[in-house]
Amino acid sequence: MDENKREELLDIIKDLNGYLFYLKEMGIEYIPIKAEARDERQETGINSPSLVTEPALSLSKGHLSPNISPSSEESLQLLKEEIGDCRRCKLYKGRTQIVFGVGNPKAGLVFVGEAPGRDEDLQGEPFVGDAGQLLTKIIESMGIKRQDVYIANVVKCRPPNNRNPEQDEIESCEPFLIKQLAIIKPKIICALGTFAAQTLLKTKEKISLLRGNFYFYHDIKVMPTFHPAYLLRNPGDKRLVWEDMKKIMKELNLKGRLNG
Repeated sequence: MDENKREELLDIIKDLNGYLFYLKEMGIEYIPIKAEARDERQETGINSPSLVTEPALSLSKGHLSPNISPSSEESLQLLKEEIGDCRRCKLYKGRTQIVFGVGNPKAGLVFVGEAPGRDEDLQGEPFVGDAGQLLTKIIESMGIKRQDVYIANVVKCRPPNNRNPEQDEIESCEPFLIKQLAIIKPKIICALGTFAAQTLLKTKEKISLLRGNFYFYHDIKVMPTFHPAYLLRNPGDKRLVWEDMKKIMKELNLKGRLNG
């Protein structure tokens, strides 16, 4: 396939994905087809398509069994290509590379942070520095592995000197996070830190008041908790985060190390 036809096909798929997501958000579960089309499908052994995908994950004996479909992997790849060499906000001027996200594209649990740091900017993967190592330990303490979950950020380019993301930067990048979550369809989102929680929940409430309770984001349960970087500075609050993780584990029927 030549490059022009490939680009044309990508545009068609993006438009279709957007339309299907719109229908899903409107509560439409199935696409109706005409009787003659349905009869033709039955004759050929093809069933009517449904907007309802397979479950986000299979739970068995306290572990997450990945249920990765090629369509979700391809959809994330198409989204990554849609972002491209993004220059939609001023953060592109100082970044090394875009940090898209990593993990199981059909994960039942998604961790969302605020923005990449220095190590993430260099490696192109979220949460790989000291805070990332702590997050990995937290995930493993839940009885699962890092590759069982999906990890992303609200903002996909590193802010200068690791400053907090600014509102215009969040507004430019948030639509891509929304599309990621629409593709993955997790059962639970764990919002790590103030900016992730405030962005998803559309609130100005402090993370110290938000954490510990479930909220909803497009019918997905959200558990806000402290950012791992905060825990490195305030190790005494690790017990609070572990209480939050135990609530997530209960929702997902995970055993883990319940005593921390």
